[in-house]
Amino acid sequence: MSAEQVLDEVRAMRAGDLPTHGGRTLAYVYDSGLSGVDDLAAAAYALAGSANGLDPTAFPSLLRMENDVVAAATALLGGDAATVGSVTSGGTESCMLAVHAARAARPEVDRPRIVLASTAHAAFHKAAHYFGVEAVTVPVDPTTFRADPAAMVDAIDERTVLVVMSAPSYAHGVIDPVPPIAAAAADRGVRCHVDACIGGWVLPYFRALGEPVPDFDLSVPGVTSLSVDLHKYAYCPKGTSVLLHASADLRRTQFFASAAWPGYTMLNSTMQSTRSGGPLAAAWAVLNHVGDDGYRSLAAKVLSAVRTLRSGIGKIEGLRVQGSPESTLLSVVAADDGFDVFTVADEMTERGWYLQPQFGFESSPPNLHLTVTAANHGSEAGLLADLADAVTAARAGGPVSLPAELTAAIAALDPSGLTSEQFAGLLAMAGLEGAGTPKRMAEINTMLSAAPPGLRERLLVEFLGVLYTPTPRPRSGESPSA
Repeated sequence: MSAEQVLDEVRAMRAGDLPTHGGRTLAYVYDSGLSGVDDLAAAAYALAGSANGLDPTAFPSLLRMENDVVAAATALLGGDAATVGSVTSGGTESCMLAVHAARAARPEVDRPRIVLASTAHAAFHKAAHYFGVEAVTVPVDPTTFRADPAAMVDAIDERTVLVVMSAPSYAHGVIDPVPPIAAAAADRGVRCHVDACIGGWVLPYFRALGEPVPDFDLSVPGVTSLSVDLHKYAYCPKGTSVLLHASADLRRTQFFASAAWPGYTMLNSTMQSTRSGGPLAAAWAVLNHVGDDGYRSLAAKVLSAVRTLRSGIGKIEGLRVQGSPESTLLSVVAADDGFDVFTVADEMTERGWYLQPQFGFESSPPNLHLTVTAANHGSEAGLLADLADAVTAARAGGPVSLPAELTAAIAALDPSGLTSEQFAGLLAMAGLEGAGTPKRMAEINTMLSAAPPGLRERLLVEFLGVLYTPTPRPRSGESPSA
């Protein structure tokens, strides 16, 4: 294929994706709405894409850029001259490295634990799974969805190596009470991590605009590390996050070194060895181009959009916003049982919007997640009008009802013994044979919502396996018909 044919094919495939610009996809993507930023990032990415962050002495440009990016995050998020950090591939890697560093710093602890609110990001459960750490999950306040300081402190024991809080939590957009929990952790000699992956680059600007943002950053006594994603509200390309540590001593156990082989001594600051310089260079370029005043202006647009949407949603009959969100994230639930939010999500997709379904958990019923960005400013009226129409359509259709045999089949399943054949049978009962990635998801989301969390995980693992099954291609030298 020629270069142009290849690019045409990529364009054709991308045409079926959710839009990443224009503010119509309210999850997964972050759009500044600024012209030229994507082109700048792509050009910087291309300039450094072949450079390798594995060895900073071989590519000092990447070392310079990483230190610059960490310094910018430090200044924004309450750090001082002792603060150090690393640029990672994303929020999950930043969170996992925070857990690893805390675990490795306490080698004397048998069966180490991390204490986290039940609203903490699943990345911490992933870290616990990968690193052999027990995740002690503490229920949050059932109304505010914030971490309960007394319950969090009570969960700390001699095996605890890290306490985790969110600023904000992804599901509800609320900020945990960091100061009292961080202070209690410090009194017990335990590290405290603040997951500000989604809020870290916008909450300081909200505060500068007069919003009463609770204290959450490295300036809070007892906070030992903090993560912030640049590919969220710093509007950089995907693949850049920063993990900050309050001191070099705290970061040291994050690093990995091995001379136990005949090659070069491997020395890594993150989980990756080879790291393309592309994402780092793109982030460096965007941060320097947008600048502090630019981010304040973008934050003002986001704040205005959030206020308008939150107020407007409250006026749509049958909808309400959960909790008291303090950032850019909204959780929307059905206020009566005349319809379900999964159908509302499908109706919004048909109207050109993507709202992310979230399943019920503890006191939080099934709901729709909205990540509001600067690109939503100016289009709030259209979104609210379509949302009202979507609710009307969902109410007319009524809630999704699963066939009795499907509900019974779900109840009888054992997650540990689920087979591919059983999963295929469930899809058949739901009328989804060969569905691939169906356009309407209300039925399958209702099916998943009816499953306990452990079974839901297992079902989705099977679904992922089906999606990631390639079509066999002819072996080299064979014709397609061979």
